[in-house]
Amino acid sequence: MVHLGNNIAKLRGFRRLPQKEVAGKLHLSQQEYSKLEAKAEIDDDLLERIAAIFDFPIELIKSMDTNGHVENVYQQEGNKGHVFNYELSPTEKIIELYERMLKEKDELIELYKSQLKTL
Repeated sequence: MVHLGNNIAKLRGFRRLPQKEVAGKLHLSQQEYSKLEAKAEIDDDLLERIAAIFDFPIELIKSMDTNGHVENVYQQEGNKGHVFNYELSPTEKIIELYERMLKEKDELIELYKSQLKTL
């Protein structure tokens, strides 16, 4: 079973963000945030806000298994790239997620282009 609190704790660590800083962005005390990281289930609205702070897709947080780990996270010249490697999660699932995200990005670009033409 996926433990969302463990997953956000792991990802927070990779972003090198202290609990107090994340708690402040969520308008929580550090103690309240610490309790969140101990919860197996976190409501989607709060999880969306946390994902935005960490700049990770919510799908990643929800799909990491408790034995998985993030191997490498990098950022290059303002373009954020993430490379994920899981011990127990199949690589195909991660590839599928990113292909879907790229397709959605391409669809948005086409939508914006068509909107610009009407201006």
